[in-house]
Amino acid sequence: MQSVAASSRSEAHSHVESRPANGSTADKSSSRWPSLDVSPSEWDILFFSTCLKFILFPAYRSTDFEVHRNWLAITHSLPLSEWYYDAQTTSEWTLDYPPFFAYFEKILSIPASFIDSRIVDLNNLNYSAWTVIAYQRTTVILTELVLGAVLLRLVRGAVDPPIQRIISASIFLHPGFLIIDHIHFQYNGFLFGLLLASILMARDGHKLASGFFFAVLLNFKHIYMYLAPAFFVYLLRAFCMSAQGQILPTRFISLANTVILVFVTSLGPFLVMGQLPQLLSRLFPFTRGLNHAYWAPNAWALFTAADRVLLQYVTRFGGHFNINASGVVSTSRGLVGDTVFAVLPNIKPMHTFMATAAFQSLFLIKLWRKPTYKSFLTALTLCGYTSFMFGWHVHEKAILLVLVPLSLLAAENHPYFRTFVIASVAGVFSLFPLLFTPAARFRASCGNRLLYFVGHSDFCSLASAHIRIPSFNAGLHHQYPGDGVSGWIPHFARLCIAFPSSFKKSFGIK
Repeated sequence: MQSVAASSRSEAHSHVESRPANGSTADKSSSRWPSLDVSPSEWDILFFSTCLKFILFPAYRSTDFEVHRNWLAITHSLPLSEWYYDAQTTSEWTLDYPPFFAYFEKILSIPASFIDSRIVDLNNLNYSAWTVIAYQRTTVILTELVLGAVLLRLVRGAVDPPIQRIISASIFLHPGFLIIDHIHFQYNGFLFGLLLASILMARDGHKLASGFFFAVLLNFKHIYMYLAPAFFVYLLRAFCMSAQGQILPTRFISLANTVILVFVTSLGPFLVMGQLPQLLSRLFPFTRGLNHAYWAPNAWALFTAADRVLLQYVTRFGGHFNINASGVVSTSRGLVGDTVFAVLPNIKPMHTFMATAAFQSLFLIKLWRKPTYKSFLTALTLCGYTSFMFGWHVHEKAILLVLVPLSLLAAENHPYFRTFVIASVAGVFSLFPLLFTPAARFRASCGNRLLYFVGHSDFCSLASAHIRIPSFNAGLHHQYPGDGVSGWIPHFARLCIAFPSSFKKSFGIK
């Protein structure tokens, strides 16, 4: 048995770039797509995670909860021609997502109107009855099943199913989804299910389907444009061109028509009504400022902090600096206007675009030269990372664009795994300011502990037994004494769960 397992791991390591040919495992997994081929441990994960999410129903809700309730009211009460205008709505939370998400809200508004008609009342602002709380929280849980289905499919068609099962479980139980979707309130699980469906199609060699799913995703939420350069380069080079670099017209036209069809379906009605400029102004409101209200931990947060330090220095000790008076008041109110600096030069959207494009070009060139699945996944992760670091008005929640693709690379080798651990700890910790109330922090802490318990009991022995690289476990024993991966999980869990009191004042949390 040990020799068979070793042979299997060796084969998986040597063929990570190649996918099964037609008629092999990929095709068999395709036939399983509509069936309920779910193991007992996978049912356990679904059951415990769902119970935890139900427990979080009374948790703190951000303004995003009212935002989505108002979108239910807009799409249910107003005609399509008025969705992206303010004439008939008294709420400040106007619709600013692409049309597919608006259609999605329209579908959700239909059962909501039967459950409680006040949910879809445009004038019923800040509605917080138990009916709307239970309904909207339930829609997040149900739509997140898209993520679960795709993660199961990733396991079924994987070269190394035990490793992929661990990765899939870590994504489905990700603390980021717990905090952002089930406490703060958004639909990221559903949207990342579409992203992973696109990645899955690329892994299995169905590149046209990969382009289709990503185009659909862009029309649900345009923040995924951060990842578009990697998809563009990979699909153009690996699907539309031969190995010798010649354009394949049939494939290029089929991909172009697929993407155009998706965008026409989404934007077509608004284009016919002459509302495309109004729609685009909602999707790209550059007047919101460089920084979000809560600074994302990126380069511009450091730049802004440096401006505040220089301002204090000039105020106390003087110096040959020109101080911008409008920048003295605040440089962090990204929700109400442009970010203005007191000492350092102001940053414009074009500057952030140029910085992001410059850093992305470094690894996109490598992807062009070597358009393999692993290179694509690496470029996808780095596209998310550079956009997070240098993008305009980046939300702290955008760290998931880095952590989710990086999870798929975590088991490739020790450096990837080490990067994954550090990024996960820092990324999840940066989401803690979203937990405003002590009750929310307590529930999140309990949730993380429950996920740790499930993950430790079900997956640690698998990870220790099936890790791909011989030196991997040795490295883990050196850094985290214990039984392979199970040795570091308690340390990682403590880092994610603990919220040191010394940091509370830093984040302004009482």
